[in-house]
Amino acid sequence: MNVLKFGGTSVANAQNINLVIDIISKASQKDTIAVVVSAFGNTTNMLLKTAELAAVKDEYYKSLLKEIENRHIQVVKDLIPVTEQSAIISHTKRLLNYLETLYEGCYLLRELTPKTLATIASFGELLSSFIISEVMASRKLNSIYKDSRELIITTESYETAQVLMKVTQENCHNFFKANDKQIVILPGFIAATEKGETTTLGRGGSDYTAAIIAASVDAEELQIWTDVSGMYTANPRIVKQATPIPHISYQEAMELSHFGAKVIYPPTIQPVLNKEIPILVKNTFKPEQEGTHISKNPNGKQRAVKGISYIENISLLTLEGSGMIGIPGFSKRLFETLLAEQINIILITQASSEHSICIGINDKEASKAKIAIDETFAYEIASGKVDPILVEQQLAIIALVGENMKNHQGLSGKMFSMLGKNNVNIRAIAQGASEKNISAVINSEDAKKALNALHEEFFEEKVKQLNLFVTGVGNVGERFLAQLQKQQEYLREQLKLNIRVIGISNSRTMVFDEESIKLKHWKKLLSEGVEADLEKFGEQVKSLNLRNSIFIDITASHDVSKVYDQYLKNSISVVTCNKIACASEYENYQNLKQVSQKYNAPFLFETNVGAGLPIIDTLKNLIASGDRIHKIQAVLSGSLNFVFNNFSNENTFHDVVLQAQKEGYTEPDPKIDLSGVDVARKILILARESGYILELDDIQNNSFLPKETLETDNNEDFYASLKTHEAHFQQIFKEANDKDCRLKYVATFEDGKANVGLQHIPADHPFYNLEGSDNIVLFFTDHYVAQPLLIKGAGAGAEVTASGIFADVIRIGKF
Repeated sequence: MNVLKFGGTSVANAQNINLVIDIISKASQKDTIAVVVSAFGNTTNMLLKTAELAAVKDEYYKSLLKEIENRHIQVVKDLIPVTEQSAIISHTKRLLNYLETLYEGCYLLRELTPKTLATIASFGELLSSFIISEVMASRKLNSIYKDSRELIITTESYETAQVLMKVTQENCHNFFKANDKQIVILPGFIAATEKGETTTLGRGGSDYTAAIIAASVDAEELQIWTDVSGMYTANPRIVKQATPIPHISYQEAMELSHFGAKVIYPPTIQPVLNKEIPILVKNTFKPEQEGTHISKNPNGKQRAVKGISYIENISLLTLEGSGMIGIPGFSKRLFETLLAEQINIILITQASSEHSICIGINDKEASKAKIAIDETFAYEIASGKVDPILVEQQLAIIALVGENMKNHQGLSGKMFSMLGKNNVNIRAIAQGASEKNISAVINSEDAKKALNALHEEFFEEKVKQLNLFVTGVGNVGERFLAQLQKQQEYLREQLKLNIRVIGISNSRTMVFDEESIKLKHWKKLLSEGVEADLEKFGEQVKSLNLRNSIFIDITASHDVSKVYDQYLKNSISVVTCNKIACASEYENYQNLKQVSQKYNAPFLFETNVGAGLPIIDTLKNLIASGDRIHKIQAVLSGSLNFVFNNFSNENTFHDVVLQAQKEGYTEPDPKIDLSGVDVARKILILARESGYILELDDIQNNSFLPKETLETDNNEDFYASLKTHEAHFQQIFKEANDKDCRLKYVATFEDGKANVGLQHIPADHPFYNLEGSDNIVLFFTDHYVAQPLLIKGAGAGAEVTASGIFADVIRIGKF
């Protein structure tokens, strides 16, 4: 014989009940079955709410009662043939009339006793079980209805009654022994006293009913049918990658359930646990799926960690003081105080120094607990032996669960390391000697991020999820998103990186999608987004609180560069091609580096110098190896190199600069490139990365632009000025050409000093044959004395800059 229990969502409406009856029908063909049903979904809550309203003379209770009635009558009409409805509707209404009488009594007396409340709460299961049994009878199934109150006998603690097991088991055994029907339908949750008064079994009561019956008849299996496909590795509503656990032990199932998994309620399965009756958790809506098998000795290869669960709304209470050390009785008094106040303790941890005790309780009970504990220890507090109880609220407990964890080293380290990498602060830790559970108390706002990060670490194929927030989708930004879209599958398959774009913003609009923006349609989605706001963009990034978040700045904006530290302080990595921050005051540059290190959030800016060339990364590796930089010579402006490689006496300087801008080699404001400011920023960054303290003003900028051109404040005036001074530019070209030299805009750093300017490069110099928009850097170091370390390649252009940004993102993925 098997026992099947169906929860409230499984019998929420006529459509669902049809699915349930189909499952019952198929199961009954194999064996005799007992079927325990809950109230229709949310009915019990409505019954109790209606009672509360009636007890305070709120007439709205009548409307809720009518809603309850209509719901049940409608199910009868939907499921029972018209010719058979009359008697069933009549009985249903008799039950509802009795319920109405109870509500009227509450209304008149203005009271709601536990006995009355238990009776009212029982009507959900009484109505559902009766209707379902009649539907089955109308379909000629070999079934019978049995009121659980005739079998399960309890004490007179009406709302959370204790079952009298001996008489209950005897009743169940005798009934099922005499039963000749293939299917027995029973209401869950309800029972009766020895006097025949209705009681209820408390939270998880229907599970308890099913477990009691299964244990009483020595069932082969207890099946719990619900709206999920078993117990999951984590809450699937929070962790989308969570999967059902095929096999799990009783102890593991109870640990997971205690820490938030709502599939079963631990105390209710005790009867079957004692008899080692296996439990199968199945999905009513996907019955073909395997579900979760719960048993004493699970089959198959077992993971060390079976699941990750959590409890919200936790308060951490800390009792501490030097007067506690070596003095017996403090813990006893603390726990007796909480017992007297009927406060449940969820977690306990105590330092070996005996200086403090921490306990986790429900947020709702924190104020009451503080008052009671402070009163108990009033003398010790007044004399300074202990501090007033410290209460920290809005916390959550997150737990790793698995019986095999004790046989695997380093699981705690992996757990805490992953939380640390994601800036999840741990307030308290608890682990029993059995090592079935490792628990940590964290901020509630970090729970989602922590669950996903830990699930990725312990359960998923080592695919790391990166969540990108991109600001600036102009020429370079558009190329970056195109490259990412093209490479997403490769990154997942080959590099085990799942890169998602969660937010995009330009100067006009911004858009977010927590499940990832579809890059095929990002332009349309962005055009339909909300008004762009830099501050609100940042707030949204922080509120989403996703693991491995990366803010990407693909602008040339001063305002955007000012918010980097706010992201880094929230452990959000920053990737930028915007040189302004790293070339700002040294104090700000140094602060960003320090904040990055403190909050374990990478701050990468490879594209600040040389676009996609690995210049900064190479420099960092030199410094890390103990090398010292003595001199740097470089052509660092792909824009200027393009301009002077194409400028001659056969064209105009104006036309070449305009061509460079059209082809994406210059900044949106080309004066930044041609004035030498951009090159000065780049050599400044290289000097700083080499370990030198320099400011932008310390760099000598020998500009070749006329003063009038430098003083223009818009592109139109700038280009007009280039035309006006064409003779000046032709003279510059002639002077170099007459010496058989080429013009290159060179940055030099030596002996702690730096300068940038246009130079005549002879034919035997490494810079002479630098073509197109290429960059070149020469590092003279302790290790590279006679021949400098040379890096050369494309140093400008949207495509290569986008590739450099992409490379920084991948670096973080490997971090």
